[in-house]
Formats: sequence, C-alpha cells, structure tokens
Amino acid sequence: MVYGAVIESAHGVGRNGSDRKEKSTYTMIGSLLGLLSTDMAIDLGTANTLVYVKGQGVQLDEPSVVAYMTQGGRKIVYAVGEQAKNMLGKTPVNMEAIRPMRDGVIADFEVAEEMIKHFIRKVHNRRAFVSPLIIICVPSSATSVERRAIHQSALAAGARHVELIEEPMAAAIGAGLPIDDPAGSMVVDIGGGTSEVAVLSLGGIVYSRSVRVGGDKMDQAIVNYLRREQKILIGEMSAERIKKEIGTAMPPENGTGMALTVRGRGTLDGVPKETEITEAMIAEALKEPVTDIIDAVKIALEAMPPELAADIVDRGIVLTGGGALLRNLDTVIRNQAQLPVMIADDPLKCVVNGCGQVLENYSKMKSVLCPEV
Repeated sequence: MVYGAVIESAHGVGRNGSDRKEKSTYTMIGSLLGLLSTDMAIDLGTANTLVYVKGQGVQLDEPSVVAYMTQGGRKIVYAVGEQAKNMLGKTPVNMEAIRPMRDGVIADFEVAEEMIKHFIRKVHNRRAFVSPLIIICVPSSATSVERRAIHQSALAAGARHVELIEEPMAAAIGAGLPIDDPAGSMVVDIGGGTSEVAVLSLGGIVYSRSVRVGGDKMDQAIVNYLRREQKILIGEMSAERIKKEIGTAMPPENGTGMALTVRGRGTLDGVPKETEITEAMIAEALKEPVTDIIDAVKIALEAMPPELAADIVDRGIVLTGGGALLRNLDTVIRNQAQLPVMIADDPLKCVVNGCGQVLENYSKMKSVLCPEV
C-alpha cells in the first residue's frame, strides 16, 4: 500500500485519488471474477452442509463429516460428506472420522477449511481457480471469534468475498415469513447442534435466543437412555436411525407404539446383543432435550414486547430445521405455549433457501446480513 502511494504521488495523483483508483480496480476485478464464478450460499450445519448455487438452487446436501489420516503431524483428508459419514465409528487406528462443526460453530479449523474447499470444488465441477462470493449462515449466539473463524475458513477455502447471515433470519426468509411487515413473526429453527428461537419485525431480529440443543443432543439422549435402562451401548448413527424411525416428542396413546430391534454391545458382559425398544421408550429418552426447546420458546414469549406478543397470538410459531420433523414436536409446543404451531414447507432446506434468496437479491437484501467481522 505504501509503495503504491509513493508511485502514484510521483505522477501527480494525491493520496485520496490513489485510494479511489485502488478501490475502483478491486471493484472491477471483483465484477470480472463474479462473471466467471458461481456465487453460492452455504448452510454450514453441525449435521449437514447444504449449498445453494446462484441461479441453480440447492446443488449439494451432504453430512458435515470429514475422514482424515495423520502423517508427519499433518492431517491428510481421505473422504468428505456421505462417504466419510459411513466411516464414523469404523475407522482404523491411523484414520479418524470427525464432525468439524460443533454446536453450529467450527471446532476444528483446519478440517473445516478442507471440508468447505471440497464442497466449493464439487459444485464448481472442480474448477478450483474460480473464486465465488459466499454467504454463510451462523448461529445468532456465535461470538465474534467464532464468526471470524467461519469467515476466515471460507476465505482460505477460496472465496473472493464472504458475508454472514444469522440462521433465524435465513430460516424466516426461507419459510416465507413476512419479515418486513411492522408485525412480529416467530421462528424456531431446530438444527443439529443448536435450536434458534427468534422474533422478527421490520426486516430485523427483535429478539433471539440460541440453546445448544438439537438433533445431536437428541441422539446422545437416546444413547444414554439405552445404556442406562437397557444395558446396551449403541453408536451415534444407530441412535439417529432410531430417532428417524420411531422418534416422538410425546408418548403414544396406546402405551407403547411402534417397536424396533436394535443391536449393540452389552454393557454388563461386553458381548454383542440385540433388544427391542418401543416408541414410548424413545419419548422418555427425548424428554429432556424436548423440554429444553420448549423452555427456550417460553422464555422468548416472556421477553418479547407486548405488541409483538399479540402478533404471535394471531400468526403463531413456525418450526424449521431437521428437528422440526420429530413426530408430535409441534403438538407438544402447541399444548405448552397455547399458540398455533406450524411446520414450514421443506423445513430441512429453509435456512439454505433463505440464504439463497439473499444471494439472488444481494444488492437489495444486504441489510439482513451481519455486520463485517
């Protein structure tokens, strides 16, 4: 910067003129790169990463899992996404399969960067020289350090410019809520690592609360329950399958409900065993994480301004995220909050679709993005 200023001053251009020319040059280069690149919006989730490509829609939906080997102190990526997820709990001693995202933020900077780089290249058909504009979702509770880590990871992965948007804002836009109206809209986004509760009005977030409870805590609750009550130890993937097949937020009316046979390791003798579990058991196992989500909703209702509370009575609560698909969760929240509760269309993609809408209308919707980190 100093060298450039000295050269241009010798040609009769002042300091201000130098800055204007430099800014203009960067803008022109950015525009040219924008014509060559495929700008994208990324929902960098704890459980899954979804990528929305400008003008094309959602082009990638893969687990946020990376398998790597350590050689000479360096981590060598072996597999990313679905292939890496299939390796969870099954890797040899010289390999490890991990989720670099925890509670919606980066837990392993180096591995997360490689994962983002892999997904960018995949949607770009491996044209690594193209640098896209990327909009990434972050939890509303993420600290400035955590936001900077996501921002820097995306830049290091090859983005030419990175913008951040808070997840409840993206979820509300993706769910089709009228966020620009002078009335309150309430969204509960239940993801893999966090559940975000937010009230929006006039294009901004009036109140938001993030609790570190989501799909992962539900899976862990199932693992803990079966270990404690059935004396059997299962892995995360088995717990996730149980949650999807017979998971419910409230006990079934007939007492036991559906049944499922699970296999694992006995905690008493250490040998493989199988046992039958019921829907009622899983409802009991999920009682604590479900209660935490309900408590977050109640706290939000108590904290919001009275005028907005009146709007929520009329408009109700919209559930988004993968956790919204847990059977009867909407019914439980409806009974506890005494308010209308609806599940958004395609709740799994609400956040990435909302992020994509901001990308498509970038110049008009910049106000919903986070301030620069």
